[in-house]
Amino acid sequence: MSLLSHAAVFLGAAVVAVPLFKRLGLGAVLGYLVAGALIGPWGLRIVTDVENILHFSELGVVLLLFLIGLELQPSRLWVLRRAVFGLGGAQVAVTGALIALVGVALGHRADTAAIAGLGLSLSSTAFVLQILAEKGQMQAQHGRSAFAILLFQDLAVIPLLALLPLLGPGGGSPAEGSALASSIKAVAVLLAVVAGGRYLVRPVFRAIAAAHAHEIFTAAALLVVLGTALLMVQVGLSMSLGAFMAGVLLADSEYRHELEADIEPFKGLLMGLFFIAVGMSANIGLLIERPLSVLGLVLGMMALKAAVLFALGRASGHAVGSARDLALALPQGGEFAFVLFGLAAGQGLMDRLLADLLIVVVTLSMALTPLVIALGDLLLQRWRRAGPAREFDAIEDGDPKVIIAGYGRFGQIVSRVLRTRKIPFTALDASATQVDFVRKYGNKIYYGDASRLDLLRAARADKAKIFVLAIDDVASSVKTAEIVKRHFPELKIYARARNRQHAYQLMDIGVELLERETFRSSLEVAARVLEGLGMRAPDARAIVERFRAHDERVLLRGHAVHNDEAKLIEAARQAAQELEGLFETDEGAPSGRDDKAAAV
Repeated sequence: MSLLSHAAVFLGAAVVAVPLFKRLGLGAVLGYLVAGALIGPWGLRIVTDVENILHFSELGVVLLLFLIGLELQPSRLWVLRRAVFGLGGAQVAVTGALIALVGVALGHRADTAAIAGLGLSLSSTAFVLQILAEKGQMQAQHGRSAFAILLFQDLAVIPLLALLPLLGPGGGSPAEGSALASSIKAVAVLLAVVAGGRYLVRPVFRAIAAAHAHEIFTAAALLVVLGTALLMVQVGLSMSLGAFMAGVLLADSEYRHELEADIEPFKGLLMGLFFIAVGMSANIGLLIERPLSVLGLVLGMMALKAAVLFALGRASGHAVGSARDLALALPQGGEFAFVLFGLAAGQGLMDRLLADLLIVVVTLSMALTPLVIALGDLLLQRWRRAGPAREFDAIEDGDPKVIIAGYGRFGQIVSRVLRTRKIPFTALDASATQVDFVRKYGNKIYYGDASRLDLLRAARADKAKIFVLAIDDVASSVKTAEIVKRHFPELKIYARARNRQHAYQLMDIGVELLERETFRSSLEVAARVLEGLGMRAPDARAIVERFRAHDERVLLRGHAVHNDEAKLIEAARQAAQELEGLFETDEGAPSGRDDKAAAV
């Protein structure tokens, strides 16, 4: 099959499988894996050259690590050193030791069990970072810890690969000398990459940018990534580590964002190809032949790794929920295990059948990870509904003038302003995690559901003057507004609306004092944009104020017909025509502005 035919098959499989699996809520990664299994040698046998495709697709992991490095300035990387070497080192050591002990108990040699344990202790950088990015959890506490652990694992691959020749039948003093020479070369190459990134690459990018040749800039970016990766391979280091270092060294350069934009499309396609190749490489025949053994090993490995991760997460200060999310994110095997087990089998340290079995275990664990995360989220939701709920906080006696429901970014700003004037208020939030987090910074906030009538009475809503409705969830916000309107009609509600539809629902209840959360900030930016284009500040503010007044009128008109989609669409079209006419009339009318302003 030609290269063009291969490309068509891969693209077709991805286009069919990935949207389907994302629609089912299983994520893109599992879609790629299933697509690979279907077209691979154990499926429809459309593509059989798995090994070469897997090697080529590893460039996706290389580009991924480069982009991650671009996001990490050296100063931030230094801050992560404790998490990387502390949490990451503990995870690899503890997990590897436990799996090795299990291997010895099953009758394997100590060196074979050690290699299996260390190989299975690694997790998949590609899988985990893709899933965390899809769920928007990269900046969460467990997301940052997962990244630190993965970074240490990538670093740990270097000594693991160097260790194999020493453990082999020919391991001895010559190998020790060879290992020493390799280490010296590795250090020299690392120093060369650091020096080149600082003193050579940036001037080259500066010269290319001055030539205004965008396609050459993209080519140079790819050359830096691939060149660094190849240089690392020549001295026995990881391609991913080289790409990551190149990204870190360019993280604080002026070209960081352009490099990220240029590399991102290539990374996305190659990452998809990598996942397809992993799906193709799974020995489904071994699974069919020994299903109970394979599934038992997969589930046992994932359970053991999850338990270790949860314990380490709690020991390092994670809350229970964060430690659980960390455990669910990293229980699978990693792509470096394919390399490690293959080399171990080639050097006689591991039986080939055992290596194939462990590779199938790693592949299946990758495939199960999205399902495990989804199942964990589902079980957690049911447990929260069925299990004993945390008691709401007892609210201190007092007569606050203001009650703030919802203590996210919106409610916190309101409270800070009130605090400057020493105006007493009571803040409520239904998220126990948010309450515990905010209290760390000395803020006074109570855990409770503001839609509960008994809680509102305990908060002295009958004595308060203002009720600030800043709840993020639309349904909870509307429910709370209904309760307040029904039982405390004298309490003025100042509401935050997420969007126009949320505003309409609040207006249906009778809430009149509401603010769309991004509306005024967007108008402020629009005014500054006009000023940046040369318009006088008073003229820019006048235009934006005219637009604001028009949009407020449109909001009121739209509320009257918002339950009728056809009428609402027609009202929106009329409003757009009115807005164009309003400003066309304004441009044709004489004004008191000077000639320069009028020209603008």
